[in-house]
This record gives sequence, structure tokens and C-alpha cells, in this order.
Amino acid sequence: MIPLTMTNSPIAELTVPAFDAAIYRGRRERLAAQMRAAGGGVAIIATAPERMRNADADYPYRHDSSFYYLTGFTEPEALLVIDARTSANATGAGVSTLFCRVKDAERETWEGLRYGPEAAREQFGFDAAHPFDSVNEHLPQLLAGAPTVFYAFGAVPAFDVMVQGWIDRVRAQRRAGVTAPAQISDVRVLLDEMRVVKDTYELAVMRRAAQISARAHLRTMRACRPGMREYELEAELLYEFRRQGAQAPAYGSIVAAGANACILHYPAGRTIARDGDLILIDAACELDGYASDITRTFPANGTFSAPQRELYEIVLAAQHAAVAATRPGARFDDPHNAAVKVLAQGIRDTGLLDSDQHGTVDDIIESRAYSRFYMHRTGHWLGMDVHDCGSYRDADALKATRGSEPTSEPNSAAGSVSKPMPNSTPASTPPSRVLQPNMVLTVEPGLYVRPADDIPERYWGIGIRIEDDAIVTASGCELITREVPVEVAQIEALMRHV
Repeated sequence: MIPLTMTNSPIAELTVPAFDAAIYRGRRERLAAQMRAAGGGVAIIATAPERMRNADADYPYRHDSSFYYLTGFTEPEALLVIDARTSANATGAGVSTLFCRVKDAERETWEGLRYGPEAAREQFGFDAAHPFDSVNEHLPQLLAGAPTVFYAFGAVPAFDVMVQGWIDRVRAQRRAGVTAPAQISDVRVLLDEMRVVKDTYELAVMRRAAQISARAHLRTMRACRPGMREYELEAELLYEFRRQGAQAPAYGSIVAAGANACILHYPAGRTIARDGDLILIDAACELDGYASDITRTFPANGTFSAPQRELYEIVLAAQHAAVAATRPGARFDDPHNAAVKVLAQGIRDTGLLDSDQHGTVDDIIESRAYSRFYMHRTGHWLGMDVHDCGSYRDADALKATRGSEPTSEPNSAAGSVSKPMPNSTPASTPPSRVLQPNMVLTVEPGLYVRPADDIPERYWGIGIRIEDDAIVTASGCELITREVPVEVAQIEALMRHV
């Protein structure tokens, strides 16, 4: 059990450290060192393209996470090149070159100020900076003689064409003795692993993002009354995100009243919260490029019914078990396995699954019969992306197998719930990776009961999920989202404004 002491004293507001170009320069140096260890070469990392929404309106711009991780630069139409064949200084750091938009008074009138290459070089600590329009001139020169190009082919297909064109231009000079890169290596293999373990700056931002999201949940729980529509509750969340300084939601907010909570990625709609309904809210903000991720389930009228409380206590016990299993030296799957054991016991005890038909708790786990009511994982990496990058499998074991497995599990299509589990796990699948201090992951068990003839009617339409963000520490984990209560009595007291 992890009790939360509720007091009338507000928790101190956390702060985020000021921008420090040395942090990003250090990351570029680490990447260059890994590139040299892999044989050397040139890395090309582009930011995300702007995307048209309709007519002449764009979607709100959001940079590419890995590009931002290495640069701290948020303007569109930008490209980073790291040359790991040479040294920029005595530390042996790779030469970093930024390509970005030039200063343009007319465009800045419409779109806002731009750094321009010279100011960007000075402010962000690059070795060189050039106008983005000059990439076709510079890139063939930078790629000439490089043994390897480190690049994420397929991430932006339109940009793939440009990279291929630069390589072809270098190849065309072979009669002049110019050698083109002999291989292309996915830069994400290196970057994804760099991003799994967070540094001090990242953890500070994530703690503040978690605090903002927690306060948005508190606001929404206090505001909730039967008769409100889901989108009204979402409005409370979004207001608090922006009021506290977050730039945007980290993902599409899930605000589900009643039976809608049994739909994992249900977006906030027009459904009215009725007296007696549970409300499931899975919503959080993004702050300075970093996501948070919180889910709480609470009664619209402020009081859990007996069946609601019965299932809620099972999910809460599962989360406590998963949190206890989240510690250095444990494997990523351990929290999930701990949660499943508690959930399976609860599913059997309540009669959601007939023990005569499905057997013991171990039988229920072995057959995965519990997945009828719990069909997703108990957690995922969290960081710059809500489903952050990085392998969930043991790296050494992966290298010992075919070596063709992806470095990251793909993100879910929407929302923040962990991806569904496969129906079976091949015997050759490597074990999950070992947790280390400063890894950040979610802990989010749930139960979702859809109406069916073989299920007690008192549980029909109840959907519950409890999710917190956990930083692995030297001795266990730190839950950075527990400003929002999880215990039944504390939730009911909060909603009574006690």
C-alpha cells in the first residue's frame, strides 16, 4: 500500500531549470561517440514537417522528439548533421551543423520570429549553421568519404528522397576518387536507447509536467457533477493545462462516462454523466517537449456504489502490487505480471470468471482468460513521447537472436493505454529488459466489464483504470503523479471538497 496523506497545505510548485545549451551539446557528443564506436560516419536528423489541416491552416506544429532531444530547437524546416569522423574540440565531440530557416521580416510578421542560422548557432551551441535552403549544396560535401550514413529511413518519406539524392550525387563523383557511404544505419537504434534513461534536466521537466496534469485532474474531479457532459469535463482539464503553462495535451484526452469507460481509447464526447456513473479520465499535458500520463476513475456523484468499489479495490491492489515490483534490477514485465496475478484473483473471486470452468488463478493466467477484462499491458516507457522509444527486451539477448527485432514497440494508434498483448509469446522471445534508475514508465492496470449473459449484472458497464508515472530510483520507484488521490475514501473526500 502507498497511502497518500491529504492535507489542507498545497504541495509546493515545482520549477523547471532554465534552458542550457550544454545539455543538448552533451547529447550530441554522446551520439557521436557511439557512431565512432560503430565505425564512424555522418548522422542526419530532421525535425518533423509541417502538416496542412485544411485550406491554408496548418495543424499546430510539434517538432520531432529525437531532433529536439539533440538540439532544443523547435522551429520547423530544420536539419541536424553530426559528423563523427572529425573533432570539433579537445573533447573529441562530433562536428554538429544545423540547417534552419533564415531571418525573413515579411514571414516573421505572419509566423513569428525566427532565430536564423547565426543566432541559432550561438544560442544552441552548434559548430556551424546554414540556411535550410542550402542543404542540397552542403550535404553531398558532408557525406563524401563517410563510411556510414546514420539516418531514420521511412520516418519522413519525402525526406528520404532528398537523402537518396545526396548519396547519389556523391556516388557520381567516384571517378574523381570521392567515395560514397557504403551503408545506411538506422540512427534510431542509438537514439532510442539514449532516451530511455533520463537525465536530471529531463526528470525535472517531467515532474513539473506530472504536477500540472495532477492539478488538472484535481480540478476536474472537484468540478464533476451528474448532468455534466464529457466535453465539459475535458474543458476543465485543458483549461488547467494551459493555465499552468503546459503547451498542449500529451495525447487525445480520454473522458469516458459510464459504459464508455470500457472503450480503451474513447475520446471525450457528448455523453452525459448520470448519477451513479463512474467517470474514467486518462489525460495529461506535454510541457517543454515531455509528456505526462495519468488515469483516474471516480464516481460522478462522489460516492462509489458497492460493485464499483469492489472492482476498484481490485484494480488498486493490482496497482500497488505493480508499483512494489517497479524497482532497479527487476525486469520490465515484472510489474505487469504482479498486476495480472492480483487481477486474476479478483476476477475469479467476484465470479466474473467461473472457477469451475476456468480453474485456479494460475489456470486463468496461463490461459489468459483474464484478458477478456484486462486486455492491455500494465505500463509503457514515458518521456518525450507518451509511448516513449526504447526496447522493452533485453539488449544482449536481442543481439544473440536474429537481430531483426525493432528497438521499440510501436506506439498505440491513439490515447495513452499500453498496446494490446499478443495472443502468444514465442519461446525464442528474449526476456524483458532490466529496470535501471532514472527510467520512467507508467503503471496502469484496469478492468473493463462489458455486459454479457455470463457476467453478474451488477458489474455491467463498469470500466476502471488507475495510472501513475513512476521514476525508477536506487531503491524502488517515485510516483510523480500521486498528488491525485487513488484511495476510495480520499477520492470521495476530495469530491465532497473536504
